Amino acid sequence: MRPKRWQYLWVSAIALVLIATLTLRPAPAQSPPHPLDPLTADEIQTAVAVIKAAHPLSEEARFPNISLQEPDKGLVWAFQPGDALSRAAFVVVLEPVKNITYEAVVDLTTAELTAWNEISGVQPAILDEEFEVLSELAKADPRWQAAMQKRGITDFESAVVDGWAPGLLSPAERASGKRLMRGYTYYQPNYINYYGAPIEGLMVVVNLTDREVMEVVDTGVEPFSTANFDYDEETTAPLQPSPKTLTIQQPQGKTFTLEGNAVTWQNWKFRYILHPREGLTLYQVSYAKDGVERPILYRASLSEMVVPYAETGPTWAVKSAFDVGEYRFGWLSTPMYLGNEVPQNAVLLDAIMADDLGEPTLMEDVIALYERDGGILWRHYDFNNETHEGRRSRELVMTTVAAIGNYDYAISWIFHEDGMLEEQTDLTGIMLAKGTEDVTETHDHFGHLVAPHVVAVNHQHFLNFRLDFDVDGPANTVAEMNVATVPQGNSNPYGNAFAMETVPLTSETKAVRDMSMANSRTWMVMGAKENELGMPTGYMLMPGSNSAFFPAKESNVRQRGEFAGHHLWVTQYKPNELYAAGDYPNQSTPNQGLPEWVADDEPLAGEDVVLWYTQGVTHIPRPEEWPIMTVHKAGFKIMSYGFFPQNPVLNVAAPEPVLAAEAP
Repeated sequence: MRPKRWQYLWVSAIALVLIATLTLRPAPAQSPPHPLDPLTADEIQTAVAVIKAAHPLSEEARFPNISLQEPDKGLVWAFQPGDALSRAAFVVVLEPVKNITYEAVVDLTTAELTAWNEISGVQPAILDEEFEVLSELAKADPRWQAAMQKRGITDFESAVVDGWAPGLLSPAERASGKRLMRGYTYYQPNYINYYGAPIEGLMVVVNLTDREVMEVVDTGVEPFSTANFDYDEETTAPLQPSPKTLTIQQPQGKTFTLEGNAVTWQNWKFRYILHPREGLTLYQVSYAKDGVERPILYRASLSEMVVPYAETGPTWAVKSAFDVGEYRFGWLSTPMYLGNEVPQNAVLLDAIMADDLGEPTLMEDVIALYERDGGILWRHYDFNNETHEGRRSRELVMTTVAAIGNYDYAISWIFHEDGMLEEQTDLTGIMLAKGTEDVTETHDHFGHLVAPHVVAVNHQHFLNFRLDFDVDGPANTVAEMNVATVPQGNSNPYGNAFAMETVPLTSETKAVRDMSMANSRTWMVMGAKENELGMPTGYMLMPGSNSAFFPAKESNVRQRGEFAGHHLWVTQYKPNELYAAGDYPNQSTPNQGLPEWVADDEPLAGEDVVLWYTQGVTHIPRPEEWPIMTVHKAGFKIMSYGFFPQNPVLNVAAPEPVLAAEAP
């Protein structure tokens, strides 16, 4: 799971120098920042300087996370432009030689350290430089070299050692207490898709604390592919003819407005941050109707993702990627290009994050914001009157794309005119494969042959989204809605009736729920207000395509990622409960995060509630997905349910009617 970010970081460094130069010029007085504005470069540097002044750190000290310490939720909702709220940074510090992790909070307004705590028994996310350390140590080890020579490879420079968080730990690895990584080797003589040439059966375990190889596992020689599995333009010639140009233009300008990190579009308002761990995070999502802004969500973000693999071999059974907590999903955000990942009319936005040394880094073009056509909004043609009424819909999309080793994930939040908010995940990239001797058998018990000597392994992706609802305010109640056939009898004499039943989820353990296609199951968050019809104002969580989590209950990946065992969890709001698998999933112990938080079974009725929705994809590989996958889409919708007393977009202006014969 090796990040590929070095190619553009030097550009970011130059840009930051320019920013620093500009900040030396006199600037007009500015109003206080919004409490949810992202950290600036100056604030990042202040946080690091304050910590180093209070607690002298070693030269090896690293900063896996420097992010905004979010202020009290109530104060944020009450904030008005011009108000001054103190700003703070949350910082994770790793002393790798001592193998100690600290958490700090720095008051950026007063430049004071307000919290400093050692967090025992945890390991922060993998650092960029640790991938390089792993590779250097592995290639210098005589056991690794012997394993490569046994496979006929003496050109070690043509090998790539790809780093993974350790996943399942052996008793000896757990007892060592050391910071560990696993390394998997690929052959890369002269092409980019080295994932197509795995050196099967070879795994290196590196002790990062002491900078030494702990173990080299070699289960025996399997053939590896030397074919060219590249997918760039030069290797896929002849290219098919390009389609006719399709241009997306907005000659009158954008409909949305962007002020700092606040977005206004039609009736929608929200704020955003690109968080180094979570990636794209939305705040204060509201919808205005008749001049009244009504809150829907306080915060929405990707909380965690777990990717279990089905292969049982000793070098595979240990694999399970927690891509948010182990690798920092947001930090691995990558640039996008107009006309490629996003349309030509997109606005590309930058973000500033801290690197592992605690230095601010400008990440360019890593967020896209754009409008697009959304198809039919509503229509009706009346044959009796020969009248037609219809409206075309527009959507606002905010997108980021993270590249985590072999896989690429695009996360998009899609705002619809009618008050619906949709999340869409696009999965693409390269499937993880193993080498095999068989080149004719098309089915492997735990994967499928996708090329000679290459089997792509069955796996799953389970993404958990943390949805902090505030529907018309923080006091909300959650209910489950199930549809069922009414038994035939006096109340259903013809057997055609079915009805929806609403059942309140009154406590946290009762709200651990799963999807049910048989009941068309959805969940509703109801506010304390009523609409004009006398029903509670609400928003409904409508699942999209999903899957069951297949690892056994006794498996390590399930015990550490139990959030994936259920599609819905609901908790009382706690500001520090942010990550479904716990704060530190790297080398974690079982039952962290959601299982721990719901154990006290707190009440939910009329409370400030957080919904945790788990979205699953089961991936059984196909040859058509090799050497690079076409996109697989998954997602869910948050839809109004009684939030409006009638269709909220009746007032959308009708376009001028154009018949096909009149079109240019």
